[in-house]
Amino acid sequence: MSPRDLMGAALRGLTANKLRSLLTVLGVSIGVGAVIVLVAVGNGSGKAVQDRLEAMGTNLLTVSTTGGGGGGFQRGQAGPAAQQYSLTLDDAAALADARLAPDVSAVAPVMTSSGATATNGDTSYTVSQVIGTTPEYLPATNTPVGTGASFTQEDVDTSQRVILLGQTTATELFTRPASAVGQTIKLGAVDFVVRGVLASKDSTGFNDPNATAIMPISTLRATQAGYGALSQIVVQASATDRVDIAQAEVTQLLTARHQVPATETSPFRITNSAQILQTSQDTAATFTALLATVAAISLVVGGIGVTNIMLVTVTERTREIGIRKALGARRRTILGQFLIEATLLSLIGGAVGVGAALIVTRFQLAGVQPVLVPSSIGLALGVSAAVGLFFGSMPAHRAAGLRPIDALRHE
Repeated sequence: MSPRDLMGAALRGLTANKLRSLLTVLGVSIGVGAVIVLVAVGNGSGKAVQDRLEAMGTNLLTVSTTGGGGGGFQRGQAGPAAQQYSLTLDDAAALADARLAPDVSAVAPVMTSSGATATNGDTSYTVSQVIGTTPEYLPATNTPVGTGASFTQEDVDTSQRVILLGQTTATELFTRPASAVGQTIKLGAVDFVVRGVLASKDSTGFNDPNATAIMPISTLRATQAGYGALSQIVVQASATDRVDIAQAEVTQLLTARHQVPATETSPFRITNSAQILQTSQDTAATFTALLATVAAISLVVGGIGVTNIMLVTVTERTREIGIRKALGARRRTILGQFLIEATLLSLIGGAVGVGAALIVTRFQLAGVQPVLVPSSIGLALGVSAAVGLFFGSMPAHRAAGLRPIDALRHE
């Protein structure tokens, strides 16, 4: 038989029992669709994390202290070691000196206070984090002001009681966030004038980054947090490819300023945003591969369904096979027809699965916007065809191996 005749015979075989063929197609389509959708979800999740980290800046360093070196001081323990290794405004000023750290372009000291209650008339809201810093903090961390304006260095120098509200904080205190600008609120027992409202930021974890407030660091020290050590220092490298060099300069400068002995481990923790980004990308790739592996199991299950259906088909058509063999049909003709049937079932199922996946990935799943990977579509279709050939080969060989006399005797 010609290839065209074989294809026609295979199509007639599939349409002979439409319900059975439909169920087989459904099984394969679920497997193919699951692979594409789960890979898209994994890719979308990784892209979301990457976008958020890149929005913070890939040339950002965050300097904090572990509490002490390796000489027996435990984190959180009070004492001379804690004071010796505490971050200070003088440290921030030294890091901003171009002669001491030439690859550092901006420095912002940071102090934080949590759980402060903000009040506007009869409306109150507990701000999750109040940040005291300098104007350099906003561009360095990509935290733009959406409405109003930022505070200035003069505000820092004169400890002005001005404040910037995050979107959540402004929404909770005012009917419209934009109307907050110029209004006076209380934070604790202190009055503050709202200078601006920050642009909305996407969440990077369990905490809402918009449930915050930012003020001059001198004001925070005077009214909220006292004159203790800095929580951290935000450092911006001069360029993305200079981050590692800037990190080395920061480490060397702080080690020298605080006279950390060479025998002790560094009491300073420096977080490199570029390293975090690379780690998140590696984690996302692993997560996507895991999801694809889990989804691939459903393809195997669909393949087993193909085997079962084709075995039933061979059994039902045993007499037909015997007649065709008695009339001179060759083994390879019978084998080819059943292999084509199995492959067609898988390919049709794959096409249906791709179509369903294209629809599903238009919507957010578990809070993640899936991002289609074109290669996953081609791979899923290729695997579905291979599944048809592999799992359909045993029934096809069984059909081709039947002796005509035994097939004709089959009841």
